[in-house]
Amino acid sequence: MNILFIGDIVGRPGRELVRKGLRALVEHHSVDLVIANVENAAAGFGLTKDLGDAILESGVDVMTSGNHIWDKKEVLEYIPLEPRLLRPANYPAGVPGRGTYVAQTGDGRAVGVINVMGRVFMMHIDDPFMVVLREIEAIRHRARVIIVDFHAEATSEKTAMGWHLDGKVTAVIGTHTHVQTADERVLPNGTAYLTDAGMTGPHDSIIGMEKEPTLARFLTAMPVKFEPAAGNPRLNGAVVEADDKTGRATRITRISYSEVELAQLAGAPRGAPLQVTR
Repeated sequence: MNILFIGDIVGRPGRELVRKGLRALVEHHSVDLVIANVENAAAGFGLTKDLGDAILESGVDVMTSGNHIWDKKEVLEYIPLEPRLLRPANYPAGVPGRGTYVAQTGDGRAVGVINVMGRVFMMHIDDPFMVVLREIEAIRHRARVIIVDFHAEATSEKTAMGWHLDGKVTAVIGTHTHVQTADERVLPNGTAYLTDAGMTGPHDSIIGMEKEPTLARFLTAMPVKFEPAAGNPRLNGAVVEADDKTGRATRITRISYSEVELAQLAGAPRGAPLQVTR
């Protein structure tokens, strides 16, 4: 089984990459299920119903999120009605939505998806290390393959979660920092790990936002309005290969595609490397 995880979709550039390129990407990598982090999809902050529905229509099967999921007020009505949209499971009891979903591949195989959020340099909510074990236990009888989106700031906390869950889930993939890391590996007990999947959006930017106002914030410490950038859109993420009988990962492969490369996938032999000069 091949599972595609798409790093944080940022604004219109990120949404357009998914809309135009996802079908070819799924075909090229023989993907059985697609997960995408969508908390920055609406102009860089939050998600709306229309945009969430459009992302699902593009071919995403499960949408995860993080601390920005509440930035658009209408999500409070959308998230209880759309089980494929997750918020971190370790938000306190009573918060709308859910943190876990069991999806089905096209041929009927189950894949569990769990979303939790870190606490280091972030909002101090419930303990993700305890909550994730509870969520795993709740779906273990329904899905052997389980993917965890750990939305966290600190590399140390993400790495700790990888070791915490080694052998308990198929993959732990980090989101939130928007910069793809190069530390993908399969841990000794069969859990694929990547500190951060990166960003699907404009890379000629400061983590997706226009450079000038963001620089001004650092230089002056004065409030500015952040707007998504547009230049050099790239789709970042990872493909996890898993044994659906044991739930163990056999490989994790980082991916990073430009708009041109995604267009080329449509005519490329399945699995063949692209010959592109960057």
